[in-house]
Amino acid sequence: MAAARYRIEFAPSARRAFLSLDKAAQKRLRPHIESLAGDPRPAGAKALTGRRGQLRLRVGDYRIVYVIEDEVLLILVVRVGHRKDVYR
Repeated sequence: MAAARYRIEFAPSARRAFLSLDKAAQKRLRPHIESLAGDPRPAGAKALTGRRGQLRLRVGDYRIVYVIEDEVLLILVVRVGHRKDVYR
């Protein structure tokens, strides 16, 4: 039996942040975001302290912060950006 695939959605602010990144950064981040559909808890993902339910994935100097909603098979990307900006 194949593993369930998750749907990926962006919070409006995360979509704006992603689209404001330069094309090279978007191209680098896109496969990592898409891979969350098949494996929402990859080896490099870490739970964020003090932000209940949020996980972060490091991609070089960029971070993808997301929430997993297992009951509806949804990955909600809440923040995307450079590490110096993403936690503000």
